[in-house]
Amino acid sequence: MPESKIDIPARLREAVRHYWHTRSSQGDKQGLSGNKDAGQRSSVTGGKQLDGFAHLLCDLLLEEGIDRKNIYFGKSCHIIPGFYRPAKDWDLLVIADGQLWIAVELKSQVGPSFGNNYNNRVEEGLGNAADLRTAYAKQTFGTTNPFVGYLLLLEDCDGCHGPIRVSENHFPLRPEFRDSSYAAGKKPMSLSYARRYETFCRKVVLESVYDAAAFMLASKKNPDTGVYTEPAEDVAFTKLAAAMLGKAHEYLMVKKLEG
Repeated sequence: MPESKIDIPARLREAVRHYWHTRSSQGDKQGLSGNKDAGQRSSVTGGKQLDGFAHLLCDLLLEEGIDRKNIYFGKSCHIIPGFYRPAKDWDLLVIADGQLWIAVELKSQVGPSFGNNYNNRVEEGLGNAADLRTAYAKQTFGTTNPFVGYLLLLEDCDGCHGPIRVSENHFPLRPEFRDSSYAAGKKPMSLSYARRYETFCRKVVLESVYDAAAFMLASKKNPDTGVYTEPAEDVAFTKLAAAMLGKAHEYLMVKKLEG
């Protein structure tokens, strides 16, 4: 990634702190209002938990030279048409000269219901990318092939690290999903949810579903610290940021050549 004056690790810790405190405050507010959603929904329906990551990506784009008026996130309108549905609200967009240049999706998952939500997150991530890619192919956003990025923040806790029992009624698991604790003659075990998400982020890049992806873990036990980990270098935040800035640089070079 190009050298930046922005302290990225410090800003990521700040984003993680913002995430935990925003979730907590949203849950408290709905509880006090007497209108608390079922389960943990009270802490996710309010949105904005991942704004710290969007602000960091925005600042990196500004540092690269992108005009602020071309960056859409937070309270600005960041809804674009889809192909299989009317529209999609992305977390960060760069739109300039009638072209979509960058679209980034930010997602998270907190326990304990990893099993209930994992498949939904995977299907959602694949569907969002397919919808945008098809809309682009149908000339919805202009002629520029947009950069499409994905970030997933997962709660770091015991529930996301243990292997998971699965059935192999008809066909065996693909080997990359099989946990190493599996032995012949024993019931099959698949990767933990943390390893599954890491594998998902890696595969969507390798298969060109997304142009770059980042996978992060953070514990809510000490939310003020903002501590996070990145289990794999190939799906680290800096990889996502560098690829995004590469597209930003492409736009700036086009503008320069156009005079």
